Amino acid sequence: MRLRHKPWALPEMNQSQRFFADPFDKKGHWREEFGNDHPIDLEVGCGRGEFTLKLARAYPERNFIAMDLKNEVLVYGLRKVEEEALPNVRMISMKAEDLDRVFAPGEIQRLFINFANPWPKAGHNKRRLTHPRFLALYRLITIDAASVEFKTDDEGLYTDSLTYFPEAGFEVTFRTQELAADHPGNIQTEYEEKFRRFGMPIYRIDAKKVPLSQERMDDLLAYRTTALREMARKEQKKHREQRDEESSVVAAP
Repeated sequence: MRLRHKPWALPEMNQSQRFFADPFDKKGHWREEFGNDHPIDLEVGCGRGEFTLKLARAYPERNFIAMDLKNEVLVYGLRKVEEEALPNVRMISMKAEDLDRVFAPGEIQRLFINFANPWPKAGHNKRRLTHPRFLALYRLITIDAASVEFKTDDEGLYTDSLTYFPEAGFEVTFRTQELAADHPGNIQTEYEEKFRRFGMPIYRIDAKKVPLSQERMDDLLAYRTTALREMARKEQKKHREQRDEESSVVAAP
């Protein structure tokens, strides 16, 4: 579903000291930003950020960063962060492809991915947030033995991710096709609660980062670079076609 543009969102968010639209200068300095040495956890594709807020309330001894590309949804979570004055939450607006430009090696301890776009078309699989090209990126910014918690309502994405994780050097430590709401430590997202009301199954995978050969890591990073270039070319082609279409409409008598 296409989100309606909210031109007021970014100006409002920029008023907050807990939000960064351009977080690249924070790389290697997130502990200073929080003002402590508590572990830092990251949610990739946080939407309204409700999951991160629940975590922050439950674990005040940890720091949390919620990341999403869409300011149109992120703004609502930031309002709650400000209302509650949560000291252990920061929000950032950016593409997941740039995470290694925002976080230094070992800055992130745990990573959460909740109900991300399943990108079911074969040609779009590389855009999945559990695809090996993204998992290789997560390896660059996390500690040794870092954990990844992944939840989805899409069976195909769940099944494919069971292959993705080992391919990128993550050991699957827990898996289920029917996650119980009262599973120990489970914090439900807004989507999760909605899907449960409709009787839909919730899939979950927990994985732990394990040693990976440098050769395999180099292969993953090379694939990631190739995929990014291919996506950039497609975006450029799309923009050219849109520009040409607009030009033809203007030129029409």
